[in-house]
Amino acid sequence: EDESEEEPKLKYERLSNGVTEILQKDAASCMTVHEKFLALGTHYGKVYLLDVQGNITQKYDVSPVKINQISLDESGEHMGVCSEDGKVQVFGLYSAEEFHETFDCPIKIVAVHPHFVRSHFKQFVTGGKKLLLYERGWMNRWKPSVLHEGEGNIRNVKWRGHLIAWANNMGVKILDMISKQRITNVPRDDISLRPDMYPCSLCWKDNLTLIIGWGNSVKICSVKERHASEMRDLPNRYVEIVFQFDTEFYISGLAPLCDQLVILSYVKEISEKTEVECCARPRLDIVQPLPESCEEISSDALTVRGFQENECRDYHLEYSEGESLFYIISPRDVVVAKERDQDDHIDWLLEKKKYEEALMAAEISQKTIKKHKILDIGLAYINHLVEKGDYDLAARKCQKILGKNTELWEFEVYKFKEIGQLKAISRYLPRRDPVLKPLIYEMVLHEFLESDYEGFATLIKEWPGDLYNNTIIVQAVVDHLKKDPQNRTLLQTLAELYTYDQRYGRALEIYLTLRHKDVFQLIHKHNLFSSIRDKIVLLMDFDSEKAVDMLLDNEDKISIDRVVEELENRPELQHVYLHKLFKRDHHKGQRYHEKQISLYAEYDRPNLLPFLRDSTHCPLEKALEICQQRNFVEETVYLLSRMGNSRSALKMIMEELQDVDKAIEFAKEQDDGELWEDLILYSIDKPPFITGLLNNIGTHVDPILLIHRIKEGMEIPNLRDSLVKILQDYNLQILLREGCKKILVADSLSLLKKMHRTQMKGVLVDEENICESCLSPILPSDASKSFNVVVFHCRHMFHKECLPVSNTVSPVQFCNICSAKHRGPGSAILEMKK
Repeated sequence: EDESEEEPKLKYERLSNGVTEILQKDAASCMTVHEKFLALGTHYGKVYLLDVQGNITQKYDVSPVKINQISLDESGEHMGVCSEDGKVQVFGLYSAEEFHETFDCPIKIVAVHPHFVRSHFKQFVTGGKKLLLYERGWMNRWKPSVLHEGEGNIRNVKWRGHLIAWANNMGVKILDMISKQRITNVPRDDISLRPDMYPCSLCWKDNLTLIIGWGNSVKICSVKERHASEMRDLPNRYVEIVFQFDTEFYISGLAPLCDQLVILSYVKEISEKTEVECCARPRLDIVQPLPESCEEISSDALTVRGFQENECRDYHLEYSEGESLFYIISPRDVVVAKERDQDDHIDWLLEKKKYEEALMAAEISQKTIKKHKILDIGLAYINHLVEKGDYDLAARKCQKILGKNTELWEFEVYKFKEIGQLKAISRYLPRRDPVLKPLIYEMVLHEFLESDYEGFATLIKEWPGDLYNNTIIVQAVVDHLKKDPQNRTLLQTLAELYTYDQRYGRALEIYLTLRHKDVFQLIHKHNLFSSIRDKIVLLMDFDSEKAVDMLLDNEDKISIDRVVEELENRPELQHVYLHKLFKRDHHKGQRYHEKQISLYAEYDRPNLLPFLRDSTHCPLEKALEICQQRNFVEETVYLLSRMGNSRSALKMIMEELQDVDKAIEFAKEQDDGELWEDLILYSIDKPPFITGLLNNIGTHVDPILLIHRIKEGMEIPNLRDSLVKILQDYNLQILLREGCKKILVADSLSLLKKMHRTQMKGVLVDEENICESCLSPILPSDASKSFNVVVFHCRHMFHKECLPVSNTVSPVQFCNICSAKHRGPGSAILEMKK
């Protein structure tokens, strides 16, 4: 019984049924395992055939004394038995074939050929003082031959394929039955141990790998082919020891398990009471062989019946290769060890309360497990978490474990209600596919409403409105609001409930009262524009930017006139709306442009001038009056100039703003000589203004006009720099004119040359061309006749005789067609004669 946290690798059970009945009256001496059945030998000379559950299927009375060995061929059709009184029997289990022999000494070992069922492999070996090979020959007679003798009693024989391994007092030998050569001798390590008390354990892992256990030493040997160049007089095979290590206890049996090793160990210990060495429970270990040592994978102490009286030789380990079953045989007990499967693994995890790992293992192996169900493990896991008090994790696991099972969901919800943890499971309740009864959701909502308004509000937001009876929940919220009418959380939640119930008007009232950000989304989503006609001021007060955008986006539902009328008593909001409207479209709100002048002047002076510039509908006189009343100089200047009163505008700039640069810029924009004259007259007695004019008017007005008017003796700041700048500007103008002149001349010359080259080029004349006068082909049909053709540069062609005689004295002739069009490009001719 292993109480450690490490999971065992094997599980154990007693072979019962018929075995129990046999061992109550007799004692087991040996056993052989076949994949179809078991063969058990006893101390009273009986051999029993058993099924894998231990039920007796056949009984043989072989001898009155102990059965030493039972051997089966691979087919399970022939059995060899030897006993302590020297009897050897080999017979067919399903045939009349039988061989009897009695020796004068105890026969410890018998081994039939693995393929005994075949006629040419009728062989078996016996081991007493000699190792004898029996072969059936002519006339069905059995011929014995000695394979080995002289080194004491033969203690163990294992036959695999064409190799026989046996152990005597000196060590282990291997014989190759094909060449009849002995290929190795592995000596015994500890010769102090009595070979009869601590017998050798032999086991073939495969046809070429032999495992030897003797005393506390283990060797794993590999049979290999010898290279041809090394043969000489040596056998064609040799043995290499690939693993060798010592164990803590004495070895009673060996068996392979994949690349690992199962070892049955005989254990002695000192009694705490008597301080005398006594027999302890045998151990079954799984080890991983290493070249010089081994790594223990698992170790189990076995409680077999009568273990206190057993010796090392009383234990045997047999195994079934196909199923990884290991049989531990002792005189009073037979224990079966088998590899733990996934069901066993899950059992162990559940026993250790490792529910999550058990659930994961079951999910991974759900097609192979037979004993467990994922749902049962999951429910046990949830109960375990609840018992631990980890309610949140238990609720979270419900999602995965309960899946779409509504009955289990409802059962778990009531369980959480009983322990007062409905809040824990609320976040994980299914909301669609499946949907539980409305009562379940209402029960959870009432729980939150009693103790946690915020949590209640969260659930209302997250849960679809069709999960529960909306009317019941609304009434419950209204009842709670009677106790706390100003609770924003409850009011907001009530608005959401009204929305779910399509009572949008009530929801809108609450949102506007709370000034909640979702009010615009609610209006858009449910098209509540008819409900907000009388609530425009409230919306603008809440968020003027969003409100204006919404109103402008939905002019077809709430007209501009209606909005302006609603905002009549709130001119600042009226201005925000009309300003945004003007930005979108300069003409839609034209009837309100006059009103907007006052609104801009009152609430948004920076945008007044842009408005005046962009609007084509505002009355200029009204705008001028308002701007003059408020002394808005820039706006007044713009209006005066727009109304054609540029002189007054310039005067205002000079007198009110006293900004010569702005005055010059204004004069440049108007491009009026009289304005420049007024500007000079106004500036002539103001030296700073004169400086500004000298620096800026050089390209618009002749600076000499200004310089002549300057009074003698007037001190003008930076006059020298200004004069230098005037000269530089004049010089620059001269340079620019000269540059332009050069460019013009160069371009004219270039174009003239191009025209000349073009006019000098030849012109193609072929049969397709016609005379522009007579419209007949320009070339005669008979090319041998002489002809005259006149071709103009405009590509018009004439027969010479078709051209009218020129009346002018000039010999140059022009194209009639192009001359009619006021002398186009046809100003000269090319004459062609033949």
